[in-house]
Amino acid sequence: MIRTLKAEEISCRVNQINEKGLTLLLYKDARVDMDILDETFGSMNWKKEYSRDNKNCTVSIYDKEKKEWVSKEDTGVESNSEAEKGLASDSFKRACVNWGIGRELYSAPFIYIPSDKTNIVTGKNGKATTFDKFYVEAIKYDDNREIVGLAIKNQLNKRVYLYKKEGTKDEDNK
Repeated sequence: MIRTLKAEEISCRVNQINEKGLTLLLYKDARVDMDILDETFGSMNWKKEYSRDNKNCTVSIYDKEKKEWVSKEDTGVESNSEAEKGLASDSFKRACVNWGIGRELYSAPFIYIPSDKTNIVTGKNGKATTFDKFYVEAIKYDDNREIVGLAIKNQLNKRVYLYKKEGTKDEDNK
């Protein structure tokens, strides 16, 4: 069974921003996927293959009982900065989600940081922006691998977001 992501394996990205506040998205990078594949299956028991000019990635895991490779595939999208590298990375990360790596991030709550907890400025283009960085301080999951607790801090180590799913008890969280 593939484990859930640890707080330090999850990154935060600003999704939307205006003068009143901003929203964050949680994500994982390809290195996390590779580390979890190595940890779970062993470095020699998984492989990735690209097709359609890196648009598709197939992640295969060797099943010792069946004595065959089992594969899952997905398609990615180009990134804004490095299109080709971003495309390959995105298709790989999506194929890894098919194996269950980081799928719990789809249960993330709506993360809103009000302007009094972050530094929002007007950029050169006249639009709101921030140079603040955010990271996951702590995360808790229930038995269904859904996020039931989440704490986010900024680069100054100040907590800017705290979530506890309604109806959950601290001792029920993992």
